[in-house]
Amino acid sequence: MGEDIDLFQYTAEYFGGQNKDCDMYSPLTLAYIGDGIYEIIVRTIVVTRDGNEQVNKLHKKSSGLVKAETQAKIIRLIMNNLTEEEERIYKRGRNAKSFTSAKNASIGDYRTATGFEALVGYLYIKGRTGRLFEIIRLGLEKLEEDKA
Repeated sequence: MGEDIDLFQYTAEYFGGQNKDCDMYSPLTLAYIGDGIYEIIVRTIVVTRDGNEQVNKLHKKSSGLVKAETQAKIIRLIMNNLTEEEERIYKRGRNAKSFTSAKNASIGDYRTATGFEALVGYLYIKGRTGRLFEIIRLGLEKLEEDKA
């Protein structure tokens, strides 16, 4: 557990893409891929914890964790646990000028969530899978504690 698996590099090489230096990607590109990675991790957690439930029930559980409001709450809860580098990436994503907005979130939560997604994308592209999972696990644990 905690090993780094560079799925991004493997995918880029396998399908003939280019594995560019992570700093070459815009913060919104990092958020774009981070959004997808975070969702697949959350869906995997839900499926492995709850098994073979009806798909609409699985979707309801996972969608509550991937919405902008929840992502914003997670990053706020774990901010003190980020490295300087991770905080810098988060802020780049949060401050990026996006031409879209969330349907069901405040602009503040949307921008904060974009920063979280940028951090997820950054760690994924860097191949820091262990750290990515640590951050998500910590965020989900703190979210549960906050609810209690």
